[in-house]
Amino acid sequence: MSQVYDRIALIGLGLIASSMFWAIKRSGLAGEVTGYARSEATRDAARRIGLCDRVCDTAREAVEGADLVVLCVPVGAMEAVATDIAPVLKPGATVTDVGSVKRHVIQAVSPHIPEGVHFVPAHPLAGTEHSGPEAGFAELYDNRWCLLVPVEGSDPDAIARLRALWEGMGANVDEMDADHHDLVLAVTSHAPHLIAYTMVGVADDLRRVTDTEVIKYSAAGFRDFTRIAASDPTMWRDVFLTNKDATLEILGRFTEELFALQRAIRTGDGEHLFDYFTRTRAIRRGIIDAGQDTDAPDFGRGKASS
Repeated sequence: MSQVYDRIALIGLGLIASSMFWAIKRSGLAGEVTGYARSEATRDAARRIGLCDRVCDTAREAVEGADLVVLCVPVGAMEAVATDIAPVLKPGATVTDVGSVKRHVIQAVSPHIPEGVHFVPAHPLAGTEHSGPEAGFAELYDNRWCLLVPVEGSDPDAIARLRALWEGMGANVDEMDADHHDLVLAVTSHAPHLIAYTMVGVADDLRRVTDTEVIKYSAAGFRDFTRIAASDPTMWRDVFLTNKDATLEILGRFTEELFALQRAIRTGDGEHLFDYFTRTRAIRRGIIDAGQDTDAPDFGRGKASS
């Protein structure tokens, strides 16, 4: 791969940003990568492990002269960061993000992007339950999807360069409208996370099943709920508060389906249950066929993402 940008600035140095850095370095996609994190402890950790060519003590210092600025902070913090860095953004630079919600990010960030700077929101659909600078690894985006969500008037060349970067990091790239993105993610990510959090919470509340039993026998399905429910609390709080409408719509549909299944169990309607489970099984096969998981017993999660 050849270089796509001279200088990239990563604002926020958690799992997503650190994996971006290692993937950029693996393929030589940038001349220099600067980084900034709000917490001094995170900046120290980044310097210790060689994360970023230069770790800066302010966001402004990190973005100065950068051709691409990537906002890798929780969705609720995007506006404050955009306001802070706006005065020092280089003319012709591109600002992008990695937020799991798009309509809210566009509304929060767009007003602060100066004339002559391009804004191309994005969302890599990749992650693990681990967070922090040391959680990153270069292969995180390999054969995963990154969705670009251009805003009105987004520059085609800026979009094309950002696409080249994500493809260079191993990702497949699609473009999507912001509202559609938020609905799709409510189905594939946001509602499942809330359901997983709830199920783990139920286990915690149900005193008749002991903690040791929950832990010992969790391979029966609970284990995968706990993996999802171990995700970063700040990020997920912000996701639900900023993608409220789509998440509530999908949760409403989920509740209706759950009532129908409860009725089938109560009335002994085996045919309904069998047909429902047959349909859902086909979706799992589709995910495996698309290369987004394997049918291995460990769900394809090797050491890198364990």
